[in-house]
Amino acid sequence: MTGTGLTDEATYDRARLAQWRAGEARGDGISRRGMLRLAAGGSLALTALGALPAGTASAASPIVKPLPPEIFEVYGTNAETRWEALSGEGYLTPVERFFVRNHTATPSIDAGTWRLKLFGTGLREGPVEFSYRDLLGLPAETITSAIECAGNGRSFFSSQQGQAVSGTAWKLGAIGVARWRGVRLSTVLAKAGMTRHAVDVLPEGLDADYVTGGVNLGKVRRPLPVAKALQDVLLAYEMNGRPLPPDHGHPVRLVVPSWVGISSIKWLGRIEVSETPLVSPWNTQYYRLLGPHYPADGTVVTRQVVKSAFELPWNAEFAAGGKQVLRGRSWSGNGRIRRVEVDTGAGWRPVKFVGAAADRGWQRWELPWRPAVSGARTLRARATDITGATQPEVTPHNTQGYLFDAVVRHPVRVV
Repeated sequence: MTGTGLTDEATYDRARLAQWRAGEARGDGISRRGMLRLAAGGSLALTALGALPAGTASAASPIVKPLPPEIFEVYGTNAETRWEALSGEGYLTPVERFFVRNHTATPSIDAGTWRLKLFGTGLREGPVEFSYRDLLGLPAETITSAIECAGNGRSFFSSQQGQAVSGTAWKLGAIGVARWRGVRLSTVLAKAGMTRHAVDVLPEGLDADYVTGGVNLGKVRRPLPVAKALQDVLLAYEMNGRPLPPDHGHPVRLVVPSWVGISSIKWLGRIEVSETPLVSPWNTQYYRLLGPHYPADGTVVTRQVVKSAFELPWNAEFAAGGKQVLRGRSWSGNGRIRRVEVDTGAGWRPVKFVGAAADRGWQRWELPWRPAVSGARTLRARATDITGATQPEVTPHNTQGYLFDAVVRHPVRVV
């Protein structure tokens, strides 16, 4: 086990569990009774923590939390965060503004009866199960990490590059950065008795089977190589200091830093551990780069790419001659951002970084601007990450519209 402050985190969790067992009040003011309600998935405890009650997704929407139009753009089972809704929100994305990617509908899961089952040829003995309480009793770690849909930016293949792609027409708002707390997957795999011959793990969600084109593809699941699983993957049960809300994986989800969002399976229920490679529709049929620039059978999508976005609505208006401050964020699956430049129509200029850099999240930045001439303008931002990867002018086409990393042309008006 590694990670900054891990010893303190583990000590804190042992003390917290001891308090819970003894019926003492926890540090955040939740009593033992409240904790029991929380472990049972009770709506009262969730409401007290600022989250929403589970079990309402079957009503008018497949998403439980409110989706005000000034914050979200909704695409069926999915909700994209508007970038102007992040302006002034600080480094972490509030749960209430965090995008939602659902294949079906948010399920209602009772944490009190929930079990995580590990099985397969990669374990020394038979299947092993962990309860929610079991996970709370293991050493915990807190990480700050982005989760981003592989299709984030997909719409720009069409609008900027004139290329047809399939899938949800995300702009750039299918990303959020949160502080996640939970147990390392490596810890659970070790306790389950993973053998040294294991090569893949296959996490599977508890949401409804995904049916498309009349074909039932089963539960959402996607294999991870053991090397990644042991590196930095978290079984998270808290998000921004609160128990996971229903839409974001209650009671437990995976957080797979730097990799595309489909890897971070929500509502985790089972993990197959195998001594032979594993497959699912989510790494054979979907989440592969297919097209003229790739091999005939495609290239599997894993690590995210470098991107930038302005904290502005589309066609935002600015007063001519007035002093403005352009703000935005850049991020990359390769690690921290090294440089960001912005073009307001007069060439590329370096920005000023705001706040500390982060390896798994994003870099906030700002640039003063005094537009002098009225009319339509185009803003552009491009980032370079620590590996030297810089956003290109064009992303090579792939038919499912994954990993768009080109510089986005953001239209504004000066009036």
